[in-house]
Amino acid sequence: MSLRFETRGSDSSWVDAVWTCRSERVTGMTSVAGARLGLVFWEQGGRAFAGVTGPGTRAGTAPVPEGARFTGIEFAVGTSLRSVPVSGLVDGGVVLPDTTRRTFRLDGGRWETPGADDAEALVERLVGDGVLVRDPVVAEVLRGARPDVSGRTVERRFRAATGLTRGAVRQIERARTAAELLAAGEPAADVVGKLDFFDEPHLARALRAYVGRTAGQLRDGAGGAIALDLDQRADQRLTS
Repeated sequence: MSLRFETRGSDSSWVDAVWTCRSERVTGMTSVAGARLGLVFWEQGGRAFAGVTGPGTRAGTAPVPEGARFTGIEFAVGTSLRSVPVSGLVDGGVVLPDTTRRTFRLDGGRWETPGADDAEALVERLVGDGVLVRDPVVAEVLRGARPDVSGRTVERRFRAATGLTRGAVRQIERARTAAELLAAGEPAADVVGKLDFFDEPHLARALRAYVGRTAGQLRDGAGGAIALDLDQRADQRLTS
């Protein structure tokens, strides 16, 4: 029983990662909190589907269509859809209508369904047509800059762009990075220091809330199917 993920990074500033996955005799998985919007395409039983995935605030469980093949695009934090408020996608998502193996419908237009190798070409077209948008203030903050607006304005625009508070984004991203480092074999004590957790119990609480795994489970690859490509992410950490 497994979910076989393959994940790669992207040169596009609009895309964090592109992934593919095949479900083999798996009907459920641990879902992981995330701060990003995504597009996902899958085929099962000869039918094609497409959907928008929203940010997630906590770990949980999610059903997995058995015998399905997926391609997903994970957008950079702060990227959103012009026609779909992010607030309505938090801890959920929407299935897009009228999807075929060749095309899907989004924001009133019909677009060619991408494979993993041409995901960025689709994103470029969506950006060019204004379907994908990004708040420049949020982008500046994420780059470490200090835009010339009040803290209250930053928080308001962060929530509008991501569906989450700035603090929630930071906590979720830190927990996911901790999971990747632990899966790569880093000791919990080193992860605590590297990512500024208070102590190991603080790390454990964050992992439980946002990843749904203990440090030991991540180290041993235990706990069943999970919506993270920890092997690939671990490889990226070790070679970066």
